[in-house]
Amino acid sequence: MAFQWLQMRIQEERERRELQARHLERLPGALKEIHDFLAECIDSYTANFGADSANIVLLPDRIQVTVREERDGKWQVLSKVEVVSVPDMPGFRVERGEYSMAVEFGLLPSDKLFYRDREQDKYLTMEEFTRRILDRALFPALREP
Repeated sequence: MAFQWLQMRIQEERERRELQARHLERLPGALKEIHDFLAECIDSYTANFGADSANIVLLPDRIQVTVREERDGKWQVLSKVEVVSVPDMPGFRVERGEYSMAVEFGLLPSDKLFYRDREQDKYLTMEEFTRRILDRALFPALREP
């Protein structure tokens, strides 16, 4: 005898597993997409403050951004920020010193992504997401907007 509740739960679990698989499949592409937007920001920053003022590196599971400032004729590290893939979430953890932010991502019907700040339960545009990643790293002496 097949109970209705059991069949419903099996279907729910099948859908959950399929969605999880799609998220894991899309995670590297989402990281690359974020990298490309951040790289545009870094290009603008280095165009204004020098080629050695910042760099960005895409690794298989993270993005690393290093910001430098010229002091006494030498480039010294001013700040670092990382965007780390978190498959279990699925999403990303933004780490900058003592600061950490968890951002989930999800799939929209058109294969586009959405991002949500888990702590604030707030959906983020790419502009807001890039600002949260880079603003304090690039401009530590300026006040929060």
